[in-house]
Amino acid sequence: MNAMTDAATSIPAKADTHPALRGLKDPRLLREMAYIDGHWTGAEADARFEIHDPASGLTVARVSRLGAREAGLAVEAAARALPGWKALLPHERATRLRAWHDLILEARADLALVMTLEQGKPLSEALGEISYAASFVEWYAEEAKRLNAESVTSHLPGAEMLVRREALGVAALLTPWNFPSAMLTRKAAAALAAGCTVVAHPSSYTPLSALALAELAERAGIPAGVFNIVTGDAEPIANRFCDDERVRVVSFTGSTEIGRKIAARCAGTVKRLVMELGGHAPLIVFEDAKLDKAVEIAMAAKFATSGQDCLAANRIYVHRSIYDRFCEAYGKRISGLKVGPGLDADTEIGPLMHAHAVSKAQSQIEDALARGARRVTGPAISAGPLYLMPTLLADVSDDALVMREETFAPVAAVTPFDTEDEVVARANATEYGLVAYVVTENGARALRLGRSLEYGMVAVNRVKITGAPIPFGGVKQSGIGREGSRHGLEAFTDLKYLCLDIN
Repeated sequence: MNAMTDAATSIPAKADTHPALRGLKDPRLLREMAYIDGHWTGAEADARFEIHDPASGLTVARVSRLGAREAGLAVEAAARALPGWKALLPHERATRLRAWHDLILEARADLALVMTLEQGKPLSEALGEISYAASFVEWYAEEAKRLNAESVTSHLPGAEMLVRREALGVAALLTPWNFPSAMLTRKAAAALAAGCTVVAHPSSYTPLSALALAELAERAGIPAGVFNIVTGDAEPIANRFCDDERVRVVSFTGSTEIGRKIAARCAGTVKRLVMELGGHAPLIVFEDAKLDKAVEIAMAAKFATSGQDCLAANRIYVHRSIYDRFCEAYGKRISGLKVGPGLDADTEIGPLMHAHAVSKAQSQIEDALARGARRVTGPAISAGPLYLMPTLLADVSDDALVMREETFAPVAAVTPFDTEDEVVARANATEYGLVAYVVTENGARALRLGRSLEYGMVAVNRVKITGAPIPFGGVKQSGIGREGSRHGLEAFTDLKYLCLDIN
């Protein structure tokens, strides 16, 4: 490991390659080096990888490429810091988390700029994500003080029984590129509040947001070794975390395919797993739905984060009696979406994260058309190599790839249905079970669908349902456990039972 002074590492050596970086009010938030045991680590110029703006291709930063060795050093630092951190009174941990929350909000504009430059999402969405990310830190700062012990009515004579929650230990966090700040704080704030120490690996597409959060955590007084960020290629770092016996819980957000590999890898040390995996959300529009409202919901549920969202509505089922009118109105709205760089004020759809995302979406479109779907709108002339123009496909068959695979792109697939039982069966015919959307004015139907849809979350007549107070997560192969709410804190604790003889 090679640590350097803050002055030498606060701004990338060639930061002027991207003119937007001059807009940072606090340049020290743009970090290139990993953060391990309270040190900014990995200064070797030949062990860097470049972060590019998806909109322009310009270089934003050159980040330390660490590996298994440094991941092990991070675990060692976290294990060393664990006794002191979990011994703090809950309100002392809460004070540091609250300070972190306040600093995140103070730096909101800079953090959003960094996020848009590395991830591509519209700046307005990035600003919203920073507020969302901060909300988890605030929530768990309060929840840290509520991990109360409980008394158990004794079934044994002369015995007093107590149950309390204790920190699991070192927590490894593996976070995705589509929400690079919020997915880290949702995991880290819960783990830190519970008394765990953290080793985190952010996606190599978007490490800058995580490193900026580490800078603010250091300023907030979170001690060395308690919060570590290891940057570099995912496989050697994640494998090192999974294999290390000192890591007692792994929290991962990403694809179901990678989740299966992580679960298998963690079996050897019997770790606790918290996983938010793939989603393939159905959106069901019934005949009694208000058409304008249904279209608004379909727009928001499909095109947030340019469609790169595990909560995105991938399969849109519309009752046949209103199907044609819905497709016409939906197509008009999609055609009006503004595509462009995330830093443009009027942009609604930004670039996709990488070329594979574009090619996958194009393959899904071509497959659907070959199976009889019709293109209602899109694509037109692309704004650049990583852009995909918003596309509406109608009459999509259930065997099309877009109806069977997760779609991380601005591609909406619509198909008609006739009966409630039919559409519920079709919506449930998937390995995924994260979220489902229902649009209906029939209250009894809404309650029935809430029971019959095999999903961890069901949204009725709205899209925004997430937040710090709710247990976020799915069923089937969309995940294990929950994030957010008090349940998200409990995921980083073990129950300990204490039985005392009082005779």
